[in-house]
Amino acid sequence: MGEFKVHRVRFFDYMPSAIRAMAFNRRTERLALARADGTVEVFNFSDNYFQEKVIPSRDGAGIETLCWVGQRLFSAGFNGGITEYDLENLQPKSTVDAYGGPIWTICSNAAGTLLAVGCEDGTVKIFEILEDRIQFQRNFDRQKSRIISLSWHPSGKLVAAGMMDMIKIFDAETGISSHRMLVERGVGASKSRQVVVWSLVFLSNHTIISGDSAGKVQMWDGITGTLVNTHLVTKWDVLALSVCQDESSLLTGTSEGTVVQFQFLSRTVNQQDKDWVRTRTFKNHSHDVRALVHTDTAVVSGGMDTMLVVQPLLDKVEKNTQESALRQIVFPHRSLVCCAKKSGLLLFQFPDHLELWRLGETDGHGKAGESLPVKRKPEKIIHLKKKGEEVIWCSALSPCGEWLAYSTVSSFRLYRLQIHNKNISITKLSKVPKILLSAQQLCFSPDSSKLFASCSRSSVLVLSLTQSECKHIHTFKSQSGCRQPVHLLHASDDGNWLVAANTGCEVHVFNLPKLKLHCSVPVYSSCPTAVAIHPTTRNLVTVHADQQIFEFSLVQKEYTEWSRKLQKKGLHPVWLHRDTPITHVTFNPRNSAHILLHDAFMFCIIDKSLPLPESQSQLSNQMTLRSLPESERIRHSHSFKICKSFQHLLSLTQLEDQSLVVVERPLLDIQSQLPPPVRQKKFAT
Repeated sequence: MGEFKVHRVRFFDYMPSAIRAMAFNRRTERLALARADGTVEVFNFSDNYFQEKVIPSRDGAGIETLCWVGQRLFSAGFNGGITEYDLENLQPKSTVDAYGGPIWTICSNAAGTLLAVGCEDGTVKIFEILEDRIQFQRNFDRQKSRIISLSWHPSGKLVAAGMMDMIKIFDAETGISSHRMLVERGVGASKSRQVVVWSLVFLSNHTIISGDSAGKVQMWDGITGTLVNTHLVTKWDVLALSVCQDESSLLTGTSEGTVVQFQFLSRTVNQQDKDWVRTRTFKNHSHDVRALVHTDTAVVSGGMDTMLVVQPLLDKVEKNTQESALRQIVFPHRSLVCCAKKSGLLLFQFPDHLELWRLGETDGHGKAGESLPVKRKPEKIIHLKKKGEEVIWCSALSPCGEWLAYSTVSSFRLYRLQIHNKNISITKLSKVPKILLSAQQLCFSPDSSKLFASCSRSSVLVLSLTQSECKHIHTFKSQSGCRQPVHLLHASDDGNWLVAANTGCEVHVFNLPKLKLHCSVPVYSSCPTAVAIHPTTRNLVTVHADQQIFEFSLVQKEYTEWSRKLQKKGLHPVWLHRDTPITHVTFNPRNSAHILLHDAFMFCIIDKSLPLPESQSQLSNQMTLRSLPESERIRHSHSFKICKSFQHLLSLTQLEDQSLVVVERPLLDIQSQLPPPVRQKKFAT
């Protein structure tokens, strides 16, 4: 592994946005997550928690709440509108104004026919969910306070609403309040201090559970409207509640960064009467826990510290399995870095701008593992800000370093770059084909003469580039009828092949000289996370969310012998139990048997000329092999050579001089970049 000169890049200071809301679809096992910048992400929990889709913000408005209705996803926030998303084209499908000011919460009834909305003006508004839209139906009795939280009774006949200092129960048919329950301010609290009911859960036995700004979790009898029990969880705020499907377990998220679990248990043996008992406390966050989801086997939490945390409940899973591992998902499962292989330029994508850097240089030589002296330090040469409020969806830099492109959800921009030492100019191309309104993925051809853009309905546009013109020459359309978005694009080094992979688990290979489909790889059940074509063998390597690796011959249109051998023998259990997806694949041009790949914490060279590791053998055995004599070293060697000395490895690219560019996030704790937790909250006006 010492044969490569490695540029370790640690100046991509990417900071994820805070998590504001989450919603879990138990039927499809999809988690929708909204961030503070308005971006919505969809994770597939049945496919190793892979970040399947990313929907960028369109108007810059923050999202306060999310709700699944069947396979339809809705959001709402302080712009006062209810937005439904097109999960195939990855953009808002429609927005309906609720005409009640900022919206704090939305939730649907169990039947999925009605949507309740809590508004700033004190109204609960009911919308009917139709096949292609939502339609306003009625208002409940208007209240003097904003509606902060809502929860339907499973029967769909009652709705509980949380507001300032009180909880009300409404009849869903008439909209008339039947009970009014006052929330205590807490011991020693000022009489002028209002209590915010941040979250509610309405159980099937008519128990209402509330979490408030006084740090209390309270259980109420929804039939009589009386308080049953109070638990003081924190000195500050209880911001989120979530209950499991059988209503036997409750989760509470606090502004201290803790998640507290309550379980509905008998306090003594053989006692029939059950009560809510505090059982566990999880401390996985440094700041406010704004969103919670209670799945059958885990606690899913997110908040100000940007991390999505999946904490397994060990009494619900088998120990030492993939489900029993704690997961902390910080960075996106997609590339935010692009490298110009011929010119040594790096493009970093941020939500609101792009940065173009020139790599440093060295003329020193040393042994493997040594740090070489730097003759010229890395230099940021362009800082390109986006226009408007939309966040940047995708971006690309041509291999020659002369073209730069980026797209938002409704616009596309292409720039011509001229870089000669200190002389730098950037020119926007004014004429771009109208068919290219926006793109979900962008990729340049190796000779920088073509640009490929994935668009709606799983289609891929082919554009030719000249010094002053961008022209549309062809559109590759899905032959299978799949409408899922293309999330991976890769052009082969010889310029003959283009690979497009979509979230429907399809991988298509197109012949670029003939502009037609060459073949489709057999559909595998797990979503591909990285694809690449070997420059000499023309073998396509695909890696999937479940960590499986396949090699497909484009010449023979079938899996290679090595791939069949790998699947027959099976991958090492330690490899399969990794919890981060492979995000990049490349090759060693000096040795056709070497496949290079990495995830967020590990870099691996697979040497196909060596035997596959046995399930009992040590997978990461490089340090062990160093201490063995040569005869023993050969006997214990296997094809997987793994290095784990990375912290948040974001990108790996090979330059034309055979050197590797490894982009890592700086070794700086994310929490150190966040403001200190706000303990005494002032309510937003």
